[in-house]
Amino acid sequence: MTSSMKILYASAEVVPFAKTGGLADVAGALPKVLAAQGHDVRVVLPRYGSIDGEKFGLRPVTPTFRIPHGNETIEIRIEASDAIPGVTTYFIRDDYLYDREGLYGQADDDHRFVAYSRAILEMLPHLGWMPDVINCNDWHTGLVPVYLKTLYAARPGYANIATLYTIHNLAYQGHFSPHILELAGLPRELFTWDKLEFYGGFNFMKAGLIYADALSTVSETYAEEIQTPEFGERLDGVLTYRKDDLYGILNGIDYHEWSPATDTFIPAHFSADDLAGKARDKALLQQAMGLPDEPDTALFGIVSRLSSQKGLDLLEAVLPPMLEELPMQVVILGTGDAHYHAMLERLAAAHPDKLAIALKFDNALAHRIYAASDFFLMPSRYEPCGLGQLISLAYGTIPVVRATGGLADTVKEFTGRGKGNGFVFTDYTPEALTEAIIRALKCYLDIKGCWNKIVQNAFACDFSWESSAKKYVKVYKAAMKKLEKMAAA
Repeated sequence: MTSSMKILYASAEVVPFAKTGGLADVAGALPKVLAAQGHDVRVVLPRYGSIDGEKFGLRPVTPTFRIPHGNETIEIRIEASDAIPGVTTYFIRDDYLYDREGLYGQADDDHRFVAYSRAILEMLPHLGWMPDVINCNDWHTGLVPVYLKTLYAARPGYANIATLYTIHNLAYQGHFSPHILELAGLPRELFTWDKLEFYGGFNFMKAGLIYADALSTVSETYAEEIQTPEFGERLDGVLTYRKDDLYGILNGIDYHEWSPATDTFIPAHFSADDLAGKARDKALLQQAMGLPDEPDTALFGIVSRLSSQKGLDLLEAVLPPMLEELPMQVVILGTGDAHYHAMLERLAAAHPDKLAIALKFDNALAHRIYAASDFFLMPSRYEPCGLGQLISLAYGTIPVVRATGGLADTVKEFTGRGKGNGFVFTDYTPEALTEAIIRALKCYLDIKGCWNKIVQNAFACDFSWESSAKKYVKVYKAAMKKLEKMAAA
């Protein structure tokens, strides 16, 4: 086995082309780093209508061809872009299925992602390129490992393709009725409890977990958590059964995008050695958000989906008394549940000098909040990896987090011995969150004894993709080795 590998990275969303969440960030960053490490990496996603073909230089690379779909065939073609450095990105084009508003949540998502999975494999001979491994991501790609082990197993070239199935968030599984079997062209005998049946229905996520050669998720702690009923989303039994093939690999961040020294979205640049720019960013953010310019008041930032998963129910309990009693300001950016929108609007109206909110998506403002805040709050109920805490550390902004998933792996409580990079609570209760915030404020007020040290600890953290990419390569090789053993058996 040579050190250089041919890797196809299958993700339904990829930065810079299409994004709804953190999956897109990973899919835009990891392949680029793998390519820089010497691998032949290609990415594949649907050609959504929101993708600007002219901006990204999309070009057709195959003529139209037909693929099976239920009792008929559908016509697709493959386009490509070189917008990600060192990586060819393929787009599966079927305007009827993909040229519309939004990426997911469509009434015919079953058709859209069955076709996506089938097209990924059908396009390979037309490209004249066969990967060593396909890295499938989340429920949208769950059928790819199934196809490779069933309908495509005897086709020339396909038997040697290994699969890694990566879970980014186990809560989103792709539940549909058993009609998926007919739509996907799969035999009915696969619809059993130990294969594709899931509580009487079909589950794309379970399909990937059962049939892939190796499994991974986005932090070591989350890999353990999802094997329990509390976090397993009714798939903990499957994951426990496959625990020997399950790996936890922490996500990284792109320090070219998230750097206080070069960030084009922030007014003033700064570094660990010169924090004057961070103070300037704080003052300008306070001004922009309508908060008093108080340099000595601790500023807490939140950039988040506004949902109970992200701990908004805890914030609903603790924010009113904290805004009344504690010397702090809070800036919140995000969208989500209408209940939390209304709650935050009420609180902001009652405490205009303490709480500022922006209920929208705004990438530039997100950068400014990460850079300007003193603390970054992530009181998540669960968090597979989390990127917010990694980004905040890059800006010397101290995370206050719950010890779950990737948060537990990346944020360690600051101790009297000068070690640690944040403040952590374990119990999912308002009391535990309040205590962590109070510990954080005490540190902030102790400039020489605590604050200066923890800020330097934050800047010293390195969560770049290079290390994680090497771990992915090891897992790819493990998947290939397992496939070889199965073929030899």
